[in-house]
Amino acid sequence: MTEAPAASTDASESRSAAARERDAGATPADAQTEPESAAERVDRWFARRPALALAALLPIGAVTPLFPVEVGVATFALGTLAVGMAHGAVDHLVPLRAAPGVSLRRSIAVVSVVYAVLGGAVVAAFFVAPVAAFVGFIALTWLHWGQGDVATLAIAGVEHLPSSAERWLALVVRGGLPMGVPLLAHPEEYRLVAEWIVGLFLVDSGAATSAVAPLFVPEVRFAVGLGMAAATLASVALGYRRVRSGRGPDGSRRDPGGWRRDVGELAVLWAWFLLAAPVFAIGVYFALWHALRHVGRLVLVDPGAASAASAGDAVGALARFGRDAAPLTLGGFLVVGAVGASVPAGVAAPGDLLAVSLVAIAAMTLPHVVVVAWLDRRQEVWRPGAGS
Repeated sequence: MTEAPAASTDASESRSAAARERDAGATPADAQTEPESAAERVDRWFARRPALALAALLPIGAVTPLFPVEVGVATFALGTLAVGMAHGAVDHLVPLRAAPGVSLRRSIAVVSVVYAVLGGAVVAAFFVAPVAAFVGFIALTWLHWGQGDVATLAIAGVEHLPSSAERWLALVVRGGLPMGVPLLAHPEEYRLVAEWIVGLFLVDSGAATSAVAPLFVPEVRFAVGLGMAAATLASVALGYRRVRSGRGPDGSRRDPGGWRRDVGELAVLWAWFLLAAPVFAIGVYFALWHALRHVGRLVLVDPGAASAASAGDAVGALARFGRDAAPLTLGGFLVVGAVGASVPAGVAAPGDLLAVSLVAIAAMTLPHVVVVAWLDRRQEVWRPGAGS
């Protein structure tokens, strides 16, 4: 069985080899003859091209604050149906594929217990303390979306984040853009969603307005905005210092391409979440950015899908993923239905449907984060060891 670390370092090794060829005087034509690895193809299909697509959608995002919030709700629902729910629906196979010696039965059993226990605890938390549970969901999503982007950069072999500290700073920035910037730019719609979610668990739905009010005072917004700006500038500056410092531990010249990519993606994300209405922005980002990047990562730990990617067969790689994800994608929508049937306030409007979906997603996010954190450890995402 192919181990996950080998798949995750494929692109990095290719970049290091290319750097050594440049230092040895290899010509650009020589470098172009190298075939793309599976990791490089997956990075292009599931990360680079979607990032360009999001950049192309910026003019549309800029006018979405003029639309009714229901447009954002519909976009979020479509993105969740298309790929959002599916991206975590192969978690039960991750231990099987990422660690040698783990049986299918054990893989499914362990992940099922993690989902049942942690997912149930999240739903219970919303019933007991909905405002605290909402804040916890935002913090957890901040962590997870940053976690996903850092893993994508690590698998791509970027050379400007060689230490764990620099990767953790990148996590704060990458996860904070979708969670923090809309609070700065569009607090009214952000607050509306918070009220919808908290209101599901209050008999007096009007009490939700006063319950979430402390989260949206100007001081909180200012602190989040200042913190995000400072963290972004620090991450960009540290990365620039790394690529300017010359050579890495193996003697090869650091490739500045990864830093330029990082800066470009950060610019797109800042613009997207500053301009687009929050519900619309999150719906598009969830499907087009976060979920697709995780799908690409799972393609690399599935030997069959990775082989299809190596051969340039994107459809074949996606078909294998879709086959594996289909049963539990349906299960995810059943969780949404179960939450909707259990909330005290009921579901009577599009906003309620969005709120129920987000609570169900919160219940699935916590166990999903645990599985992804385990995969991070297997692939040594947070212990790179080079240049630290």
